[in-house]
Amino acid sequence: MKGLFKPKPRTPAELVLQARDLLRFLDQNTETRERKLEEKPSPDACAHLAQDFFKHDTFRLLILSLPKLDLGARQNATHVIANLQRQRVCGRLIAPEYLENNLDLVDILLPGYKDGEIAITYGAILRECIRHQIVARYVLETEHLKKFFTCIQIPNFEIASDAQATFKELLTRHKSTVAEFLSVNYDWDLPSYITRRHAVKLLGDMLLDRSNSAVMVRYVSSLDNMRILMNLFRDSKKTIQLESFHVFKLFVANQNKPPEIISVLVRK
Repeated sequence: MKGLFKPKPRTPAELVLQARDLLRFLDQNTETRERKLEEKPSPDACAHLAQDFFKHDTFRLLILSLPKLDLGARQNATHVIANLQRQRVCGRLIAPEYLENNLDLVDILLPGYKDGEIAITYGAILRECIRHQIVARYVLETEHLKKFFTCIQIPNFEIASDAQATFKELLTRHKSTVAEFLSVNYDWDLPSYITRRHAVKLLGDMLLDRSNSAVMVRYVSSLDNMRILMNLFRDSKKTIQLESFHVFKLFVANQNKPPEIISVLVRK
């Protein structure tokens, strides 16, 4: 009786036939998937999905589960999170409200840059979150902002570049919020930190943005800031020299140069 229900061994010919049938099914299944991909999703179904996703805190669960997933699954999860954050319900985005009540998720995502396995995935999700003003403001007003200067110095080029992309998104996405932050926290000397690393172009973009005109005027009135840029002219990389020169031109073009800056420019 013990061997009564054992599967009967298949002959090589039977195995070949079974493999052929499975391959035919695979072809048919591919056509079915392609047809489904061509079908437009129902707006109501998408709205309900987004509502339930945030209502049941699946966003948090998915983020916490990412380290346990393989690369392909993590990429799919990233697309799901990005799309649901942009999904409107009754004409409005519901992600900002959820994120406002769950800002501690940033406390999970940003330190993720230290983990080489999930750094890029967490970085992509963090950028999507920063698209919402409430999250950007939270990062700007907490110690998380300073952590970026550590992240962009990570030896791994891909991770450091991703961190720089996220940092740029933070400082350029919500212009009024960034302008307000820089005006209040100018003494924190954010521009100096930026120029010390290879992000002079970002500094130039920020200063040339009309929303940051007040900050730009204060920046180009500082002799210390001008000296930092002049030191960057000696950098071994020509790209750094060129970007530094573009920012330096703002000091030269300033119509109200302080006497100490005029003195240095005349000597040079």
